Amino acid sequence: MTRIGILGGSFNPAHRGHRAISMAALVALDLDEVWWLVSPGNPLKDHASDMAAFAVRYASAVKMARHAPIKVSAIEQRLGTRYTVDTLHKLTALYPKKKFIWLMGGDNLAQFHQWRSWREIAKQVPIAVIARPGYEQAARAAPAMGWLRRFVHPAYQASSWTRWRLPALVLLRFRPDETSATRLRKADPAWQRHFLPTHPVVPETSITPPPSGDASDAPPS
Repeated sequence: MTRIGILGGSFNPAHRGHRAISMAALVALDLDEVWWLVSPGNPLKDHASDMAAFAVRYASAVKMARHAPIKVSAIEQRLGTRYTVDTLHKLTALYPKKKFIWLMGGDNLAQFHQWRSWREIAKQVPIAVIARPGYEQAARAAPAMGWLRRFVHPAYQASSWTRWRLPALVLLRFRPDETSATRLRKADPAWQRHFLPTHPVVPETSITPPPSGDASDAPPS
């Protein structure tokens, strides 16, 4: 049974904060891998004027994930899903022998109630919330926490998440990394040029397993 942490997001761009929480979650949750799902389009950021092209964001994630047990995936683009609830429904069906836990920062918990069918997400997979500097109070006071609070497990039990009854939530605290994509974009408005190689990274999009194969052992793409 492979234990997978899923970190979804725009990765606009991917940065050391994404890598840091992924590496810390690997240890705290006893994960085999972390999958970064690069969103083709975040519904909550539809009107963002500084959203880079998918290929650029994907390339930034590939570079940041190098030499780590982190797999960058374009599977949402391949499946045509825009909402986490739909992505998780399809992922759990495609990979029945893998165990998934959703990773999110405290900033995302603060707005989790705005996600489509957020209660259904919590019923599909456990959720690990990683504290982020400046968001702890907002995360704990989040509207979604009014419902989720009763399902919180202590952090010292984090590695036992595969045995938890759903819904299940764990709040994790690691050494803070204040890197943010917003600040990176402001510091270097032309950051995208760093991820426009002569031969652009083309995301692998095939997820169809061999006719006689087991989709649970196929890598994400």
